[in-house]
Amino acid sequence: MTGGSEIRRHELAAFLRSRRERITPEQVGLPRGARRRTPGLRREEVAHLSAVGVTWYTWLEQSRDIQVSVQVLDALARTLLLDPSERAHLFQLAAATDPTPASSCTGITDAVREVLDQLDPLPACVQNSRYDILAYNRTYARLLCDLDAIPPEDRNCMILVHTHPQWRESVVHLDETMRLMAAKLRASMAGHLTEPAWKMLVKRLQSEFRENWERYEVVATRSKTKQFRNPHVGLLDLTHTDLWLSPELGARLVTYAPADEVTRERLEKLYAFARTASAERGGSAGAAERGGTAEIAGAAELAGTAEIAGGAGAVRRGVRR
Repeated sequence: MTGGSEIRRHELAAFLRSRRERITPEQVGLPRGARRRTPGLRREEVAHLSAVGVTWYTWLEQSRDIQVSVQVLDALARTLLLDPSERAHLFQLAAATDPTPASSCTGITDAVREVLDQLDPLPACVQNSRYDILAYNRTYARLLCDLDAIPPEDRNCMILVHTHPQWRESVVHLDETMRLMAAKLRASMAGHLTEPAWKMLVKRLQSEFRENWERYEVVATRSKTKQFRNPHVGLLDLTHTDLWLSPELGARLVTYAPADEVTRERLEKLYAFARTASAERGGSAGAAERGGTAEIAGAAELAGTAEIAGGAGAVRRGVRR
């Protein structure tokens, strides 16, 4: 056991060094400077961008026997611009469970995907109570932005509504939406206060979210009519409904039905556009090839250990409500 742990620490250190050395300062928004000798990023730059201590990160690259939280691993993965395979390798070397919805999606069954596809042209997706988008159909993929272009680990409605420009522009009542979403998230989080995946989500969000979060408002889920401005077909009036898929109210099928005939016609046009865009991209037919990978009963409930030792790092762009 001890020998295996030591080998894994050395492999982790070597992997981090190799990823750090391949990234140029310009890729992460840093000036190169005239006297740079280190290939790629310096250790202190990685530590700063990941919001962890320089000494602590240095120890990590020196194969020291230290505890690494999933929050810090997530931050390092983002700072080092790891792709999904590299991210999985990082968590495996650290003997940790990746809490993002990109980790394992065995709960999204073929039957659920079939339902999503059959609902087209009505936009529909599967979300968990942390707003992770686990699977979706073609129309939903183009409802608020090009969701297929968003990395699976960033397909989270709360993150997207606070960070993704096109998603934000698509939501007609943006301020009201963000306040309601924060209240719903707080209500859902009561049963997950110690779980790293939930802590990471809150830590990634920024000023607008924090203002609403600190109101301590709580609201249950409810159906309502929503308006979206779609860049391809115009204004859409949609009735939002949640259909719960698990007894503990973890995963839900989110559907949007047209509130009028104009919207119904526009959804048909949006679906046609989405099919054409998918064919041009070379993608397959539907939700089976999309969505993150996550447990349908709640990737949000995946365990991890350790305290929040550092920030979650830079946020990519993307969102929905």
